[in-house]
Amino acid sequence: MAAGETTKVEIYTWRTCPFCIRAKALLSLKGVVFTEYAIDGDSAARAAMAERAGGRRSVPQTFIDGTHVGGCDDLFALERSGQLDALLA
Repeated sequence: MAAGETTKVEIYTWRTCPFCIRAKALLSLKGVVFTEYAIDGDSAARAAMAERAGGRRSVPQTFIDGTHVGGCDDLFALERSGQLDALLA
């Protein structure tokens, strides 16, 4: 990335989903600014998310610089392995 560019993080959520809340909390704890798409009950938005996420329809689904990194468990697994910081850098 060129100087001054930032990592683009997007997360598809349902507002009351506990896994979504945990994933957003992890990102916030790391100081990540992210774009949240709250798709509660919006079947068209969920279908669009699933298309981007290789067919996965569960929430949350997270994308870093356009690359699908998965759901809550996937995000925490990346954090535990030390790979999340590299993706966010």
